Amino acid sequence: MKALQEYHWPGNVRELASIIERAIILCPGPVLQLADELEMLGPPSSSSLRTLEETERNQILKILSETRWRIEGKDGAAAILGLNPSTLRARMHKLGIRRPEKKEAD
Repeated sequence: MKALQEYHWPGNVRELASIIERAIILCPGPVLQLADELEMLGPPSSSSLRTLEETERNQILKILSETRWRIEGKDGAAAILGLNPSTLRARMHKLGIRRPEKKEAD
């Protein structure tokens, strides 16, 4: 009981239900025992957290770089990302993603 009460429960009720169900199935006797140790982890550090927007922006930039900024076509960034080209352009606009200026040869 003490382990259940002190656990952080990042998965809330679903995680609790899953752990209780597993304990009931695997418990050999009449006294309920947890099948696994609960890891007492603290909340993740803020430096390791990224917003969904940052993650999306980084993924779009990565694919655009790999496709040399080609958005449309079979091998374009939109197809690789599973998006309609107009949707990708809209996401790029929202995230402030712009094609870098080409440097002219000296």
